[in-house]
Formats: sequence, structure tokens, C-alpha cells
Amino acid sequence: MERRSTLVLQVFAISLCATVSAIAADSRQVDLPTRTRGASKVVVAKAVSVTSAWRTTEHGDRLIVSDVALQVEETLKGTPASLMWLEVEGGTIDGLTLAVSSQTPMKVGERAVFFLDETSSGLHLPHLKGMGILKLDANDRIQGSSLRLEEVRRQVLGVR
Repeated sequence: MERRSTLVLQVFAISLCATVSAIAADSRQVDLPTRTRGASKVVVAKAVSVTSAWRTTEHGDRLIVSDVALQVEETLKGTPASLMWLEVEGGTIDGLTLAVSSQTPMKVGERAVFFLDETSSGLHLPHLKGMGILKLDANDRIQGSSLRLEEVRRQVLGVR
């Protein structure tokens, strides 16, 4: 019982830190050209698998992260690849879910424009956390906006 209480407290602490970070991050807006310049890669891709696992951060915190396999449809910046791996904080393991408000969770089949930073191990992280993933709807519009993929493409390619 004590172990479960400790786990619940750890998840609560992580969630609280993520919420505070998200509030700070959401206070600024970053335009597409700035995101493009900061990211090492920009791709249009579809999530083909999502697997959650426990990871220990460089600070010793245990987090649930999701490894997302991305089938790349189009490379707008960076070296082209047909398959890439994205790591996103949050996910579900054995009925325990970690939702990170500053991150955009991905589901199998979802498409998005990904602004990515590459790690030394070859994994990719969303550039600027949640601002690094712009999910697309069935009509190639960025979800929750009137911005279309063709406009994102134009702006990203204009920065090169």
C-alpha cells in the first residue's frame, strides 16, 4: 500500500510540475518561421504505432513517455527519412495515465506537421514541447484553426 501511495504522489508531483511549465510556456506564442528555424527537422507524418514506457529523466524523475513511430509523408526541413521515432512525455501503462498539459498526445493514425529536435540517440522530441506538433484533420487543416497544410508548407519552405 505504501508503494502505491508513493507512486500516486510521484505522478501528482510530475503533473503539477508539467502544469506549471505549461502555463509558463503557453504565455508566449511562437510563429511558424521561428519554430522552423529552431527545429532540426520539420515533417508531415502519420503515427503508425504508439508504445508507452517508464523512463527516468536526467534529473532522476520517473515519467511515462510514449514512443511514436512516424511514417513520414513529406520532409519540409532536414534529412529525408521514411520512418522516424518521436518521444512524447505522457501515456498509459497498466491503467495509470500521465497526461502532460504541455505535450500533445498522439494516437495511431493521426497525422500532423512535426517540428522536431533530434537527440544524440536518434530519437526526436517535439520542438518547444506542445508547439512542435500541429495535428491535421481530414481536410489538411491544423486542428482548432483555419490554417491549412499548404500555408504551413509555404511558411516553412520560405524559411530555408
